[in-house]
Amino acid sequence: MIKSKILVVEDDNDTQKFLKLFLSKEFEIELCHSGITFLELVKNKRFDLILLDISLREGNPGLMLTKKIKSIEEFKNIPVICLSSHIFNTDRKNAYETCIDMFLTKPVRNDILLHSINSFINSKSEQKTYETIN
Repeated sequence: MIKSKILVVEDDNDTQKFLKLFLSKEFEIELCHSGITFLELVKNKRFDLILLDISLREGNPGLMLTKKIKSIEEFKNIPVICLSSHIFNTDRKNAYETCIDMFLTKPVRNDILLHSINSFINSKSEQKTYETIN
């Protein structure tokens, strides 16, 4: 069985380690710690989903990165789940205005995170199947 590929964009080492350990049971995980390498990874590899922290210490903030990739035709359909410790409604509103697909706040329950990821990946697979048939 081929695992779906997820790009985890997170600058906190402990969170990176946890997400890789937790998610690698079901998915192929690529880690990215900064906006500096983000665009290069997205352009050179095929990801089924991006899990993105909106506050990155190095490089561009997560929302700016989302806006960039969503403006590129080739990448605009990659689902982006924002995983953030920002809990204010303005943060959520700003995130959706940059075309993220889902906003989750840290800490997030493991089952909710897994369900959210699977929902996007499954709907993307169903869309590919539909497009192949038609």
